[in-house]
Order: sequence, then structure tokens, then C-alpha cells
Amino acid sequence: MTVSNIVLNYAKISILQLPELNSSPSTEVPLCNLKWRRGRLWVSRDHLSQSIPLPALRGDRWLEDCISHTHADDIYLDLDLGEAALQRWASLCRASEKRAFLRLPSLRTRTHIRNTFCWKLKRSADVLAAGLLLLVLSPLLVAIALTVRLTSPGPVLYKQWRVGERGKLFQMIKFRSMVPNAEALHHAVMGEQSGLHKLKDDPRITPVGRWLRKYSLDELPQLLNVLRGEMSLVGPRPWALYDAVRISPEQRHRLNALPGITGAWQVQGRACLLDLEAANRCDIEYLTTWSLLGDLKFLLLTVPKVLSGFGAY
Repeated sequence: MTVSNIVLNYAKISILQLPELNSSPSTEVPLCNLKWRRGRLWVSRDHLSQSIPLPALRGDRWLEDCISHTHADDIYLDLDLGEAALQRWASLCRASEKRAFLRLPSLRTRTHIRNTFCWKLKRSADVLAAGLLLLVLSPLLVAIALTVRLTSPGPVLYKQWRVGERGKLFQMIKFRSMVPNAEALHHAVMGEQSGLHKLKDDPRITPVGRWLRKYSLDELPQLLNVLRGEMSLVGPRPWALYDAVRISPEQRHRLNALPGITGAWQVQGRACLLDLEAANRCDIEYLTTWSLLGDLKFLLLTVPKVLSGFGAY
């Protein structure tokens, strides 16, 4: 039986446990159920552990081929899969040229604003401003890239899976401010920290990276995410997977929103507001009261916050 036959002819398959992530060797990736519904592939956690023995699915290359041959373009992932499995599936979907989404409840705020003239104007302003800023700041971007490259081994840019609009997973781009293997050390450094995974004296941050973070210069490449439509200049915080999986079910609807480079949390709280629930409430209030004038206000407030290094580390 070929890979494509398995994918296209079965309505539901339970697969064996995926191999452990190199970045989190102590984290077990759970058993998964695959279900095809309405042209989409739904991936959920198998709590019953009644798996069909398909040993080939243990290999990433086989599973990537399996995903690439399915008719489904969109892969929907349960948050209950956990951080490690979500990262693995997101990477496999990207390699297979499929879109990965989190399965989320509907957004309970002003969902109708997506079709309004003001929202379309916001998107146009995002593209225009992001393109102009990239052009004007290009000498600074080149200087930062050279500094990062010459002062620390590893890539200049750092990409991390974040939750975007309608739960779509995308790779947010930043200048690398940590050691190259920072992701593998994440949970060892953060331990059992209950709030946002931010640490003032994080040992993984490089000397140059600490300076970049203080003035938010590491976030400038996110302008590329804005041009791609994955982010806005102003919006809720773009949640990392290790934070998103710990959000309470009652607030998960917030993950549907288009995230922004700056916004309510960045201006009002930042590192002074590390409680997950409080940060979410701050963003939900922003979504409930959204307006173009409000976005302009947050942009103007961001400038002095950045120049002062408010709450940044």
C-alpha cells in the first residue's frame, strides 16, 4: 500500500507516537488521531491509546510524504497535543507546503470588523508603513545583522512558531539575541514558571542580544511578517506555543486574532505584566474596543516606551 493510498482512502487513522523532538528530549510526544473532514485534516490527541500499528509513521520523512499527498491543504491541530507535538506538526506541514492551524473556539469579540472599511484601511496602512520602514531602516538593519553575525556564532535571524489569525501557525522573524541552542535550553531555564516565559537574567541572551532587546531592535524583522499578512503593526501579543498551550480554555478564543508588533500588552504591561490571564484580558479589551484611532494611539505610545527601554529584557 502506497503512502497516497493510506492518506486518501482512510477516513480516520490512529498513529504511533512520533519521535521525540531534539529541542525537548525529555518531552514525550503523545499519540495522535488523524481524521479527514470536509477537505481538512484534523489532528487530535489519542486519549484511548488504541493505535493501528503503522511503524513507518514513526519517521518524519514518511509522515511528511504522507501529509504532502493528502488532498487537505489545511491541517488543524488540537492544543491538547502539547508544545512538542505542535512544533513537530507545524514543521512537517511547512515542509509539505500545507497550512497548520490550531483548533480554537470562535472569537467572541467584534468579528465583523474584518469586513469593514476601517479594517481594510488598517491592512493597507500596515503594508505601506512596513514597506517604508524597511526601506528607511535598511542601513540600521544591515548594521545589526553584521553585529549579530560577528559577535556570536549562529544565524543572524531567529524564527519561532507563533499563533496568528484564526489560529494559523507562522514563523515570527527576529534578530537572534540568544545563543544558537537557546530553544533546546528553554524549559531548563524557565523551569516551572507559571506566567509568561520571560526571565530578566536569562543566561541564554548574548551581550549584544541584551542591548537589542532593551530597545526592541531585535523585533524589527517582524516588519516582514507584517508585509506577509501574518502580523499587524498594532494588535494583540503573538503567542509562542509554550505560552499558548497554557492558556485557559475560556480564553483560547483570543488566539484567533491577528497579532501585532506592538499593542496594549507591549505599551501598558510588557515585562511588568507576566500573568497569562491578565495579558489575555488586556488583549481582549483591545479587540473589544478596537478602532483606527486606538491603533494610532498605541503606535505613538510605543515610541517613548522603546526609547526608554520600558519593561524590555
